Amino acid sequence: MIRSPNRVSIDLSALVRNLHQIRTLVSEDTRIMGVVKADAYGHGLLEVARSLEKNGVDCLGTAYLHEALGLRKGGVRLPIVVLCGIRTREEAYEVLEKGLTPVLYDLAVVKTLSQESVKLGKKARIYLKVDTGMGRLGIPYNDIGPFLQQIASLRNLHIEGLTSHLSSANEPECRFSEEQTERFEEAIFIGRSMGLDLPLNNMANSAGIMCHEKTHFNMVRPGIMLYGGLPSPDFISPRPLTPVMHFRAQVLQVRDLPGKTPISYGRTYHTEGPCRIAVVSAGYGDGLSRKLSNGGKVLIKGKKAAIVGAVCMNLTICDITGLKAVEPGDEVVFLGSQGGESIKGDDIARSAGTISYEVFCSIGQKNIREYLS
Repeated sequence: MIRSPNRVSIDLSALVRNLHQIRTLVSEDTRIMGVVKADAYGHGLLEVARSLEKNGVDCLGTAYLHEALGLRKGGVRLPIVVLCGIRTREEAYEVLEKGLTPVLYDLAVVKTLSQESVKLGKKARIYLKVDTGMGRLGIPYNDIGPFLQQIASLRNLHIEGLTSHLSSANEPECRFSEEQTERFEEAIFIGRSMGLDLPLNNMANSAGIMCHEKTHFNMVRPGIMLYGGLPSPDFISPRPLTPVMHFRAQVLQVRDLPGKTPISYGRTYHTEGPCRIAVVSAGYGDGLSRKLSNGGKVLIKGKKAAIVGAVCMNLTICDITGLKAVEPGDEVVFLGSQGGESIKGDDIARSAGTISYEVFCSIGQKNIREYLS
């Protein structure tokens, strides 16, 4: 069988271990929504969702409706929350038919969903998105009372809860997160004073789960920590997390170069003296950031080797001077472990000036994945 020299492997047992770690950080009656948007952060939407369902997660969160429909088509029966909401009457029909729960923030869409639910004789379960300071989607927190009054007479709607999002939860001592939490508590108070039960209010993302216990409310929404990544590269997790994604490539050629030899596009790197390089089978076309040029690392023969020169579309050059017996066909680890060394998504993110979310999405969606359980 002919296959790519590059391999992305997804360790589902690591995913389950991370889910167990999340359970140790929240109370027994706090529900967990596993966030699987963006193809489960590049790890594979359906495979990850099935694993989470099997291991007792309470519900799943997708960004858009097409992801949720894909899960239903794949046999996933868990409650599914569409975090970015719906837009059209057709989408309202689909969420009712498939038993999905959209997050809403627009009065016209709420009315449309109510009309469709009456027509179909179905109860629509919804969340209302409250903007407590993210400045993104949502009903302004100081408008939640008037908004609820406007939808009070609409039929066949069951508001599962209010939802909001923390903007700076990766800052452990952040006063702004406390302000957002206080605003959210006030929104919940207003809703309940109007007679709403609101049983499943939720605010905490991964950073909120780890740093801000007051944001846990009735349900939490772990995303990046499920996949073994951190909210930011230098964030300190209170629980050990296990990387789920691994990315390996191969050495295509080994070359000995004299000093002052330019390497790769733009001649951004010149060898300082006699140098041995390995040309490796992956590049930015395979999801690697071009910002790893002259700054990233790989593992070869269990040792870290520097990326030199510009990362190319399908090739990356590494300095293997001093490493013994490197040959074409040898394994090169961009993400994962080899020998006693490891490179995590947050290590790559730190070198590339980004976050592990982007690292996982880029690598996972550009390569064929294989699954380990």
